Amino acid sequence: MSAVAFLNARLVCPVQGEREGGLLVRDGAVEAFGTVAVPDGAAVVDCGGKHLAPGIVDLGVFAIDRAAFRAGGIVRVGLMPDQSPPLDDPGVVQRASLIGKPDLWIHPIAAATRGLKGEELAELAFCRSAGAKAAGTGARWIADSNVMRRVLLYARDLDMAVVSHPEDGGLTAGAVATEGETATRLGLPAAPAVAEALAVARDLLLAEETGARLHLRQVTTAAAFDLVRAAKRRGVRVTCGVGPAHLFLSDIALSGFRSFAHLSPPLRDEADRQACLAAVADGTVDVIHSGHQPKGPEAKRLPFADSEAGAAGAETLLALALALWRDGRVTLPRLFALLASQPARVLGLDAGTLEPGKPADLLLFHADAPWRVDAEVYAGMAGNTPFDGLPVQGRALRLWKGGREVI
Repeated sequence: MSAVAFLNARLVCPVQGEREGGLLVRDGAVEAFGTVAVPDGAAVVDCGGKHLAPGIVDLGVFAIDRAAFRAGGIVRVGLMPDQSPPLDDPGVVQRASLIGKPDLWIHPIAAATRGLKGEELAELAFCRSAGAKAAGTGARWIADSNVMRRVLLYARDLDMAVVSHPEDGGLTAGAVATEGETATRLGLPAAPAVAEALAVARDLLLAEETGARLHLRQVTTAAAFDLVRAAKRRGVRVTCGVGPAHLFLSDIALSGFRSFAHLSPPLRDEADRQACLAAVADGTVDVIHSGHQPKGPEAKRLPFADSEAGAAGAETLLALALALWRDGRVTLPRLFALLASQPARVLGLDAGTLEPGKPADLLLFHADAPWRVDAEVYAGMAGNTPFDGLPVQGRALRLWKGGREVI
């Protein structure tokens, strides 16, 4: 592959910070950052003063949606095990890891238990050899503590993180909302927010006892964040993530029975939403993800309690995440640590920065480009977004995977 020089850029790197300058890419990897000499015969990309950052690593998507990922600046995804069939077999894992290349790299999260039933351990060692980058409980919690402990021990010995969905299923069974004024007014089946903290506490104690790496895919309550902070201070190997919906929406968004706001975990009250923002600002949150889960009208155009949980989040991930920077809650390098380098680290990938020697996974974006979220004209598979109609800023302009432009 010939060299490519990216010039006149506003560079953003989680490790090397921000600066104006250029980037030299050769053979699919970054060769120089900042001040670069353009080699003879190199292709030149004029970035026009726009931001050039690492491509987004979206940890925990439920569907492969190339158009949505391209629109959102995403070059790598951690695919959740909730597929058909579940990612509990090495052959299925291997197929999933290969179907996106070269433009999209899919990093499967293997099912921690067979069929995601929370009972019998899956063959994680074989799944790891087939391309799995983590083990996951899927969109549910493993209620049996002995099974979860065995999963953590197995994953620890394989140096894989366990991606957990922390909600106590005994409390959340049949619920579609969080207990509170909104759920009561709408008459929706609801569960107490403490269901999350109970699950987080159990998983943290088991991770501490086993020495395993634990990633709590979605933490959304003040009580759970307090537990994570305390565990990190004790040296527990824990990371946690959150999505834009829980950062920018409270359960008031359910008003009018808007099924696009039916999520898992459900939207919380305003105090918990503010706790999510505080956890991003103070460094408790390690990953911001889209939780991309496109659903068609047959799943969403139903009475709220009968609709399926989930949102199409990939296309709005960049724009909504940039709002955190625009509001002064994080710097741009910190934001791309949350979007790229730290999710890559959870998956054991040496990617997500613009350091020399790293893969040239690049995102050129216009931070101030205004647009309005419109579910009817989404590029991806479906437009079931709770942000429908919201004015936002920030557009992905061009995308490169390993130095090769994604068209």
